[in-house]
Amino acid sequence: MKTAVEELSPTRVKLTVEVPFQELESSLQAAYKKVAKQVRVPGFRPGKVPARIIEQRFGRAVVLEETLNDAIPKLYSKAVDEQDLFPVSQPQIEVTKIEDGEQVEFTAEVDVRPAFEVPDFEGTEVVVSSAKVTDEDVDAQLDALRQRFATLTGVDRPAKDGDYVVMDMRAEINGENLDEQQASDVSYEVGAGSILQGLDDALRGMSAGEEKTFRTTLVGGEHAGQEADVIVKVKSVKEKVLPELDDEFAQLSSEFDTLDELKESIRAQVRRNKLIEQVRQAREKALDALLEKIDIPLPESALKVEIEARKQYLDQQIAQSGLSREAFFRLYQTTEEERLAEIEKTAARALKAGFVLDKIVKSEELGVSEQELTDFVVRQAMQMGVAPNTLAKQLADTNQLTLAMMEIAREKAKTLLGDAAKVKDEDGNDVDLKAIYAELNPQQEQAEGEQDKEDKDDKGSES
Repeated sequence: MKTAVEELSPTRVKLTVEVPFQELESSLQAAYKKVAKQVRVPGFRPGKVPARIIEQRFGRAVVLEETLNDAIPKLYSKAVDEQDLFPVSQPQIEVTKIEDGEQVEFTAEVDVRPAFEVPDFEGTEVVVSSAKVTDEDVDAQLDALRQRFATLTGVDRPAKDGDYVVMDMRAEINGENLDEQQASDVSYEVGAGSILQGLDDALRGMSAGEEKTFRTTLVGGEHAGQEADVIVKVKSVKEKVLPELDDEFAQLSSEFDTLDELKESIRAQVRRNKLIEQVRQAREKALDALLEKIDIPLPESALKVEIEARKQYLDQQIAQSGLSREAFFRLYQTTEEERLAEIEKTAARALKAGFVLDKIVKSEELGVSEQELTDFVVRQAMQMGVAPNTLAKQLADTNQLTLAMMEIAREKAKTLLGDAAKVKDEDGNDVDLKAIYAELNPQQEQAEGEQDKEDKDDKGSES
């Protein structure tokens, strides 16, 4: 097989592949067997029709077509591997010459990862957030815990921000009641920022038994986007009562007997979270710094696919929310134009980052072990709330294990970038990622240390 590559642009190539007919022999025999199973010829059982009879009855062209259908995808993959190309789109293949018994020629145009070099990333300077735990950090976690264990107590006064009301709601357009916009015994925190504009303003100052009407734009259902009169009737007003911070609260909310023990546990967990965040920031910022040094033209087809996938996911989120598009974006305090612009920016960054990380994976020969793949599946399964075996089967059935391995390898490349960086926190202190790894996973560090000692002992005994 002979392959010539023509660069059509920095991100697109044309391969011209010439194949001697003898290299098609296995595909040719497979084609005869396939056609033999499909045709019916008197005197022969299905699948037992001789090749010469097939050609006499149905023509040589039928067999050649099946031969090329089987052979060309394999030959294309072989040509790509031999030329060390990295396709990022489906190829446009055209058979340009068939000389039966002599040679077959085809061309394939495909978008590819552009050629580029990864500059030296050793010692890249990055700044991450501080891992210092303050009393304010601990107090914030304690307050969140108190909120979880708060109780609601009925009050005989007008509602204010932070109170909870139980209410009935309905909506009318031109005096006609909308069945789909009715709800009873709805519990709501006043001032929480409802997507139904005007609700908080209406509820402030209302007491149990009172009814009020306000005009707004409906955000969900058949009449989403239309102006309507919303009638709200408050049935009860309750205030949130937080538990006292004492040993009794510690026993109620945790496995600890005293408040001091609870605080120490929270302080340790906050530190752990901050250390994890330092590691994450170091890797991401080291990658960002590397991306800034590299100018890579992005294949339009690959970028379009990346953007469309993110747009589809956004559309799914909106559909699942049951809100109008306008209400959905208002809920997230943004506009559709801003979100779409962000999608295009993040899609381009993700595509470029993928190219760079894949290049590092290859140059550093970063492999993925079976145990690493298993650990990845277990973590993903826990996040999704499914059994690991179920997820593993799903990945295998949908041919996504390769994608999973690519994601693992890219994370290892990102780890390599972070470890090679010179990291400081925002207070100017040096950050030692290896020391963080040891603090976060002391058992793993101990196991690796023991393994290193065994390796050294083995080498010593050999010498």
